[in-house]
Amino acid sequence: MISRISRWAVALPVALALGLSGCGSGDPATSSASASAPAPAAGAKEVTVFAAASLTGTFTELGKVFEGAHPGTTVKFNFGSSATLAQQITQGAPADVFAAASPATMKTVTDASLASAPATFVRNKLQIAVPADNPAKVDELKDLTDPKVKVALCAEQVPCGAAAVKALAAAGLKVTPVTLEQDVKATLTKVELGEVDAALVYKTDVIASAGKVQGIAFPEADQAINDYPIATLAKAPAGDLARQFVDLVLSQPGKDVLTKAGFEAP
Repeated sequence: MISRISRWAVALPVALALGLSGCGSGDPATSSASASAPAPAAGAKEVTVFAAASLTGTFTELGKVFEGAHPGTTVKFNFGSSATLAQQITQGAPADVFAAASPATMKTVTDASLASAPATFVRNKLQIAVPADNPAKVDELKDLTDPKVKVALCAEQVPCGAAAVKALAAAGLKVTPVTLEQDVKATLTKVELGEVDAALVYKTDVIASAGKVQGIAFPEADQAINDYPIATLAKAPAGDLARQFVDLVLSQPGKDVLTKAGFEAP
């Protein structure tokens, strides 16, 4: 593990600086950066990563870096609700890596003996997301209890929904949402489209919206922080590549990509 992470500590900043994901295979800079990277496993040209919807931006970026460092290899992503992804894995969906937005959803997979020794790689907390012009004048969490304020929440069985339940309970508040969504991206979209006045989503999703929404921090979010575990799956078709992708995520350069997006260190 140490030797793999050391290689990423050198290779990843070079790859990011050179924009490796946008270079053709004949680009000299790409060839130079790839030359020192570990070679892809024999016969394995695709690694499939199931990851929480809130990891879409960061994992897509890391996937492109990984592909650049492993010529001929494709990283295939399945982003969505962690609960749904865990269910798909336990039902036999072929996957190599699982990155969940909560230990509870990872436990579904480990309890089925389909993964072992998951590592927590980041943490995430909620913010109130409102449209850029904040038409309902939401300033704090208790404003969401106003029946005139249309609120979107994640469904309780998915990590962002479970976190919202904890945060509202910590504040002693009851909110009646107009919609319950199956993952955090769908919840945020309701705000971006102006279909609701506010939603509880992750801080990272507010940042990723690039100004389409504004985020409002609230103290009870500290009591509902989600840890994100990652693991190589026991039946991974591309086991060696899966372990190397996990190494990339756990490396310091990988963490730098994640913290830049608003994730917190575990």
